[in-house]
Amino acid sequence: MNYRIKDSDIEMLRKAGVSEDDIKHCVRVAEKALEIAQRTGAKLNVELIGRYALFHDLGKAKTHAIEHGRIGAELGSQLGLPKEITDIMEKHIRGGLTEDEARELGLPVKDYTLKTLEERIVIYADRLVDIITEGIVDIKGDELEAERRFKEILREYPKYGKNEITLNRYLGYHREIQGMMKG
Repeated sequence: MNYRIKDSDIEMLRKAGVSEDDIKHCVRVAEKALEIAQRTGAKLNVELIGRYALFHDLGKAKTHAIEHGRIGAELGSQLGLPKEITDIMEKHIRGGLTEDEARELGLPVKDYTLKTLEERIVIYADRLVDIITEGIVDIKGDELEAERRFKEILREYPKYGKNEITLNRYLGYHREIQGMMKG
């Protein structure tokens, strides 16, 4: 794990107009994603994980609506970010939508599903950071409590599980990644 979050990338978020609160969130997601990546023991591209996570909410410089993924990908392209990073920015909404879900949500119709483990780790980290930091769920112990209670939290708090399809998608990522951590 040689990758460290670059001040120049954080400054890029700032210059794009991302709020300090959203930057703080993105940095936390990057840190959590890198931690999870290391705990899996898998051979991963940690620079991509760190940068995926750091830039995933770039679109929040313009809107916090569901379109922030698409808008973030467009902004990222304009800023010269690699396509593999802008792709996750667009696909991270609800953990990776199918074409049917995109249609229902009024997004451009295409496959937004997450194909790589790197992408799934970032999305899992994003959900965990929301649970840990938003103050909606009482996390009394260490941050690992959010992982231990993940299934319960997503079922109990619709804000995190969204709907049955999204809930099952996040639970699948949880099973996959936790399974890797347990060896």
